[in-house]
Amino acid sequence: MKAAQRPIHAVTTWVRRQPPKVKAFLGVISAMTALVLLRVIVHDHDNLFVAAEAVHALGISVLIYKLTKEKTCAGLSLKSQELTALFLAVRLYCSFVMEFDIHTLLDSATLVTTLWVIYMIRFKLKASYMEDKDNFAIYYVVIPCAVLSILIHPSTHHHIINKISWAFCVYLEAVSVLPQLRVMQNTKIVEPFTAHYVFALGIARFLSCAHWVLQVLDTRGRLLTALGYGFWPIMVLLSEIIQTFILADFCYYYVKSLMGGQLVLRLPSGVV
Repeated sequence: MKAAQRPIHAVTTWVRRQPPKVKAFLGVISAMTALVLLRVIVHDHDNLFVAAEAVHALGISVLIYKLTKEKTCAGLSLKSQELTALFLAVRLYCSFVMEFDIHTLLDSATLVTTLWVIYMIRFKLKASYMEDKDNFAIYYVVIPCAVLSILIHPSTHHHIINKISWAFCVYLEAVSVLPQLRVMQNTKIVEPFTAHYVFALGIARFLSCAHWVLQVLDTRGRLLTALGYGFWPIMVLLSEIIQTFILADFCYYYVKSLMGGQLVLRLPSGVV
C-alpha cells in the first residue's frame, strides 16, 4: 500500500507546488481527458444527465445518514440547502408547464429530500447547526441571478414568466453550493460525511456539464441553436462549466485526502 501511495504522493506534491496558472492548465487537461473517456464509454449521452441526478441523490442519502444516525448537522450549510430547494422548486415548476419527463420525477424526489434536510437542520438538530460559520449572504447570489435571468433568458415560444424562471433556476443552480463552501472555508476541517456529500455534488455537476458539452459536440452545435438565439445558449453552457469548476479545487483535495487514508479532510488556506 505504501509503495503504491508513493507515486501518488509524489504527483500530488508536485502539483501542489505548481503556480495557479499551471494548476488551472492541468485541471483543464484532466477535464478534457475525462470528457473524451466518457464520450467513448457512454454511447447515449442523455444517460449522463440521469447519472448526475443519481449521484446527487446519493449525496443526499449520505446527508440523511449523517442527520439520522449521527444526530448532528455540524459542517452543513442551511443556506446552501435552501438555495438548492429554491432552484429545484423553480425548475420543477418549469418542468410541469414546459415539459414533463423523467427529470421531473427525479427533481421531485430530490426536492422532497432537500426539504426534509432543511427541516432537520432548522428544528430537530438546531443545537448543532453552525450558524456563525454559515455567514454567506444569499442575496449576493439570488439578486444577481434574478437580474441576469430577466436580461438573458430563452427565446422560445413559452410565456415570458416561464422563460425567466427557467433562466433563474439555471443560474442559481450554478452558485447554490457557495454557502456550503464558505462554511468549509471557515472551519478548515471537513468531517467525512459532509466531505462525501460535497464530493458527490462535484461529480454530479461534472456529469451534468459533460452531458451538455458532449451533446453540443454530437449535434455539431445544433443543440445551442435549438435552445434559442442570442446569449442564452452560451449562458447555459457557461453555467454548467462554472458550477463544475467551483467544486474542482475541493474535489482535488478530497481525492488527495482519500488516497492518503485520512478520514477527516483538512483544507489549506485559500481553498474554496
